[in-house]
Parts: sequence; C-alpha cells; structure tokens
Amino acid sequence: MGAAGAGIEIRGTTQIVGVWGWPVRHSASPPMHNAAFAALGMDWAYVPFAVAPERIGEAVAGIRALGLRGVNVTVPLKELVLPFLDALTPRAARLGAVNTILNEEGYLTGDSTDGRGFLAALAESDALPPPGSRAIVLGAGGSARAVIAALRESGVSVTVANRSLERAHELAARFHSASDGPLIEVISLEEAALGRALGREGAVLLVNTTSVGMHPRDAEMPPLPLETLHPDLFVSDLIYNPPQTRLLAAAEARGCRTQNGLSMLVWQ
Repeated sequence: MGAAGAGIEIRGTTQIVGVWGWPVRHSASPPMHNAAFAALGMDWAYVPFAVAPERIGEAVAGIRALGLRGVNVTVPLKELVLPFLDALTPRAARLGAVNTILNEEGYLTGDSTDGRGFLAALAESDALPPPGSRAIVLGAGGSARAVIAALRESGVSVTVANRSLERAHELAARFHSASDGPLIEVISLEEAALGRALGREGAVLLVNTTSVGMHPRDAEMPPLPLETLHPDLFVSDLIYNPPQTRLLAAAEARGCRTQNGLSMLVWQ
C-alpha cells in the first residue's frame, strides 16, 4: 500500500516509527524522515500519531504490542509519558522530559535531544549567547526544560516566564537541586514583568517554548511589550508552523534577528 504522493511502500518487513503529539498534523517530521529513509534505501516509514494525553498509557502499550521501533514525542506529552517507560537516559532523567522513545525488544528507553538541537540551531545562525549573558525563556514545559539545561551548561543565566508561577518555581528548583550553574529567575508571563526582564543589561536571547502562535492559533502571540524588543536581541520561536509566527514578525519589525523551530527539528 503506497502513501499517495509520497512514494512510501508499506510491506510486512517495513519498520514503523513516528511522532506523537496532540495535535500532530502540523508536524514536519514525517516528510523529512520519510525522505531520508527513501534516500538511504531504508525499508522504514515514519507516521504521525495523534495521541490524546489521557490515552498516553495505552499508546505506550501499543509500541510494544505493535512492535514499533520507536517514536518521537512532542507537546503536550513529553512529561506525561515518563511513568510508562522502562528507563530514561541520564539526560532525560535530569530534565524530567523526553522527546524520543527507543524500543529494544519491548524495553522502552526515553531520551531528550532537544537541548543539543537547540544549541546547534543557534550556532547555525551565529546566535549562541555568550557566557554571562541572559536568556528569557517563555514556558516551563518539556521543551523549556531542555532549552534551559542547554543554556545553563553554556554559562548563560536564564529567566523563565510562565503563566503558572508554581510550575516555573518547580522547574527552577529541579535544576538548582540537580546541578550547579546560574540561578534561574522566575517571573510571570505578562507584559510588565517581561518588559523589565527584556530591558535588563545582558538580555540577548528570547525563546518561546509555548504553543502560543502555533497553527491553528496563528493569530495569537505571547504578551510582550513590543517596544522592549531591540536589534541586539535574538528571538527564537520553537514553532515552525506557521514558519513565521506573529512573535517573529513583530521581532523582525523591531530589527531583531529571528529563527523558527525548523532548524532545531533538523538538528535534534
């Protein structure tokens, strides 16, 4: 059975992998991976699976039952899936989130490659923040954890802005207890607090790890005071559908260099 227009032939020998999310139809991972499999002559297929958060345990059981080789995991499942896995890599255990599940004969191991992908994407745009500088990260979910860990390991101070201060403080406490590094500042995800954070000396990077602005919510953007965006600020939005979110468009209009999430997806 061929996938229309994609040239994918599914046989009894085909190894199935995929991506889980809720929603997931926006994902660019399937065409990217399937093109790579075809170019390498691999009998593999990469499939998007829409997994409702409340069905995550059943989905994990399905990996074993159906013999999937593994899956990538995106929002909002990166943390919810942890209790159902057999093991975590040290990196994933530190973060408390995964973006990859590997199936080795029914033994499921979770890993996170988000952080190294994020730094590689910044390097590609010559936008790695120098040690001692500050980054403002919007959100406190699984992607935020990976981004924050990578930045702190690079000597960058981090301010986390989140709607739930309790969740952001829990994230900060997890890092402070697990490793050395600059203390994480926690602020509310609202205009006044973000304006103060962006106006501080050394603030050179703004990262949106939330789903605000992702299709089909294209018209939305985080509550930023746009007048605080300046040309010395690099703005990264982990969303890649649409390719230019309202946040990135507003940042470019203020003279900022920007990057969407596609490069991170490729590098991770």
